[in-house]
Amino acid sequence: MTNMVHTYESTSRTVEFDGITIHYNDAGEGFPSILIHGGGPGATGWSNYRRNVDALSETGRVIVIDLPNYGRSSKVGPQQGLFGYYSRVVRSFMDTIGIERANFIGNSLGGGTSLKFAIDTPERAGKVVLMGAGGGLPIFSAMPTEGLRRMFGYYADGLPTREKLRAFIEMMVFDSSQVSDELLEERFQNSIDPEVVMAPSILPKNGKPAIEDLWREDLGSLQNEFLIIWGREDRVLPLDSAFILMNKLRNAQFHVFPNCGHWAQWERADDFNRIVGDFLAR
Repeated sequence: MTNMVHTYESTSRTVEFDGITIHYNDAGEGFPSILIHGGGPGATGWSNYRRNVDALSETGRVIVIDLPNYGRSSKVGPQQGLFGYYSRVVRSFMDTIGIERANFIGNSLGGGTSLKFAIDTPERAGKVVLMGAGGGLPIFSAMPTEGLRRMFGYYADGLPTREKLRAFIEMMVFDSSQVSDELLEERFQNSIDPEVVMAPSILPKNGKPAIEDLWREDLGSLQNEFLIIWGREDRVLPLDSAFILMNKLRNAQFHVFPNCGHWAQWERADDFNRIVGDFLAR
C-alpha cells in the first residue's frame, strides 16, 4: 500500500505494566477497536494490519498491538494456556491506557485471544471479528495442517532462513504474488531476534501447541455480536474450523472469501475493510 495517511512511525507507542513493555500503533479517534495479530514467525501487529489501519480509523480509534514475544513488545517465552495469558495481557493493557471497552479484530492467534477475552470479560468486549481464528475445531480436515507444520518447524529444524519463511508465508495466502520482498524481509528480521529464537511463543508440547480448545467453552452464553471471516483456501486453519464456532455463537455472522487464504485482511483488504467497517458501524 502506498500513500498511507498513518505510518508505523507516526502511530508507534509503548506502555509498561506488570514488568513488561507493550508496543502498539494508535490511529484515529472515537470508540476503539483493538486489532490482534496472528502467531507466525516474525509477526507483528503492523505487518498483519497495515492495509487496514487507514480505512478502519476513518470511523473510530484503531489500536494495533504487538503481543508479548512479538515485534517490539517484551519477550517472555512460551506460556501455557496461551489464549488466556494473552487475554489477561490485553485486559491489563486496556486498564493502563484507559480503555474500558473495545471492539476486537483478531487473526489466527489473535482471533483466539479475542474470543478468550470475550469469554472471560464479555462486558469489556464490544463487537468481535474472528478471522481465521484459533480455538475452533476442524471437523473434516486433518491436523496439524501443512501451514501449521511449517510454522512449528521454523525454529525446530535448525536456524531460521529466508527460504523457510517464504515457504511458510506463501502458505498464508492464496495468491503468492501478494507476498512482497519487503514484507518477507521485515518478518525475517523480526523472526531472528535472538530472544525470539531462544524462546518462540508457540512451541508444540507433545506435538500440540499450548493453546486452549475454546470451542469447549460456553460460547452460547455470549451476547456479543460476532463476525466470523474465513478464506475458503485457508491452509493454516481450514474453513471447517469455523463451523462449530458459527454453530455455538448465538449472535454470529459468517463471511467466506473465495480464492483467499489465511490472511483475508491482506489478500482482500478493500472488501475486508468495507465489510468489517460496516459491521462495526451498525
